[in-house]
Amino acid sequence: MFTERTSVGLDVHARSVAAAAIDGVTGELFQTKLTPAYEHIRSWANNLPGPVAVAYEAGPTGFGLYRHLTDAGIRCEVVAPSKLQKPAGDRVKTDAKDAVHLAKLLRLDEITAVSIPTVDQEAARDLVRAREDCRKDLMRARHRLSKLLLRHGIVYYEGNAWTGKHDQWLRCQAQPQLTSRGTRLAFDSDYDTVLVTKARRDRLDAAIEEMAAGSEFTPAVRRLGCLRGIGTLTGFALAVELGDWHRFTGNTIGSFVGLVPSEHSSGQSRSQGSVTKTGNEHARRLLVEAAWHHRPRYTIGKTMRERWDLAPAAARARGDEGNRRLHHRWVGFIDRHKRGTVANVAIARELAGWCWSLAVMED
Repeated sequence: MFTERTSVGLDVHARSVAAAAIDGVTGELFQTKLTPAYEHIRSWANNLPGPVAVAYEAGPTGFGLYRHLTDAGIRCEVVAPSKLQKPAGDRVKTDAKDAVHLAKLLRLDEITAVSIPTVDQEAARDLVRAREDCRKDLMRARHRLSKLLLRHGIVYYEGNAWTGKHDQWLRCQAQPQLTSRGTRLAFDSDYDTVLVTKARRDRLDAAIEEMAAGSEFTPAVRRLGCLRGIGTLTGFALAVELGDWHRFTGNTIGSFVGLVPSEHSSGQSRSQGSVTKTGNEHARRLLVEAAWHHRPRYTIGKTMRERWDLAPAAARARGDEGNRRLHHRWVGFIDRHKRGTVANVAIARELAGWCWSLAVMED
């Protein structure tokens, strides 16, 4: 609830900040252009009729400004850009207008604030996202190498690609078939990129494994590991991406990761489409990939038992219940001849709810 006298909206960019403030007593509007320096912004806010509340949009500038203003005793809200209400007929967009719009919405309590991670949580999130970027880089590097060979009619037929056997085939059979010097140099460059990127990914994997074994996320990661398809890397990534699981429920977490159907209903008509794909893209991809693991027959193997040994008894029982339920759902979809990709998204949506129930569980 807004209780301060002055509401401040900031349109923050890398090299400039458009600021607007509305005095709730006099109705006066203050506007100025500031530098991104935190001290400059705080000094200007302190000169306004107090008390003051500040809002700015979440974006690439991060949460440093939020932490600085909060430490200075100024209430600050970081707004979710996708939830901002904007007039449909407004076709003029400027930084100054955006700042005034934020100040008005803050005064009306018409903003949706994002969850602010701690410094340690943000550092863990940076590590996880660096690993995700590295995974994408490795996939692109492998594609470039395989398509280079494909253009010259060289195709691997002896099993799965990117295994030890495939690596030996690349060096001993594929490369000698390239006769042109330029093509061989391109092959060497692409192959070297694959090796370097894979080594970088392995280093990041080791760092994540180490952090997951001894951090504030360790209990949640071990509980999440009771579900099929969620190992240490996936569990740690889900834990740091979602942060405070208590802000969700089993029903709302699917919406946060964009796994609920889109809908356009008006009057007597009701139309549902594909999933919204809003929210956290990384968490959504992890859940969709993990959902495929629930399709095969459910057996408790060595890897699962090792993960269960690290988790509390209540989490093991809950995880076993979830594994059985999700596999049963897969069987139902298969019996109904449901398309696999559609069925898997439905499983992923329910898997998100099971993850939530384990994440909020007390040890």
